[in-house]
Amino acid sequence: MMITASPEVAVFIEHHGVARIFLDQEVLGKAERQRDLDTHQAAHSLEEISAVAKVLRQAELMVRLNPLNPHSSEEIVAALDCGAQRLMLPMFTSRREVERFLSLVDGRAPVTFLAETPQALVRLPHWLPMLQAGRDEVHIGLNDLSLGMGLNFLFEPMAGRLLDPAAELLTSTGIRWGVGGIARIGQGELPAETVLGEHVRLGSQWVILSRAFHQGASSAQQLLESLDFPAELGRLREAEAHWRQATPGELLANQQQLARSAFRLGSREVDT
Repeated sequence: MMITASPEVAVFIEHHGVARIFLDQEVLGKAERQRDLDTHQAAHSLEEISAVAKVLRQAELMVRLNPLNPHSSEEIVAALDCGAQRLMLPMFTSRREVERFLSLVDGRAPVTFLAETPQALVRLPHWLPMLQAGRDEVHIGLNDLSLGMGLNFLFEPMAGRLLDPAAELLTSTGIRWGVGGIARIGQGELPAETVLGEHVRLGSQWVILSRAFHQGASSAQQLLESLDFPAELGRLREAEAHWRQATPGELLANQQQLARSAFRLGSREVDT
């Protein structure tokens, strides 16, 4: 998945294998929660959603809405009217919220539930049966999850293997799922290739391409000039292929390396 509001960029990355274009309307509480994080915090307009929807031919268009609020029904209708093919609910904590959102959507689109609160992760066995396999999905968000746990580095939940039970449950129930985002190969405080290996070990089925893959580009030419997007995506696919051929022991060794690095980075934040 990749976030972009540029129709030209959306067409370009769709052509090069990005399966889902992600637009974001979440604003309620987000700036306050993530004020110290380098995360996407700009709300996309309905006009931007409509413009991207008109040019896509293969990739799915997903729109993240606000957490449940008195205007959720109107937000759902507006996003669908503008061409959203999938909706995402962030910052929920309970089965009741999942039930309420599904009721409001009323089957008009599949839903991806963004499990990014400690409550949502712990209560996964309670609300997961409400989802429809092959249609609804789960994405585990590491930024807010780590904040909610009082941790200093977003990959610490992954390092502590706190996602293992959720991964096993999601896979066993046939619910498609993914987790977090990823930088370009060779970049990131935690090497992207190490993170990708943990995706393979856990069984994650997608990842969000970070801003390192587009750097705010508004045209295909900028994508080619600034970083050669097709080549970077190819490097990511090569790393994925490597890990898919790895043994369980090699994947576990990679997890242990991720843990050492992530905990060191988290401790560094405490020390400073």
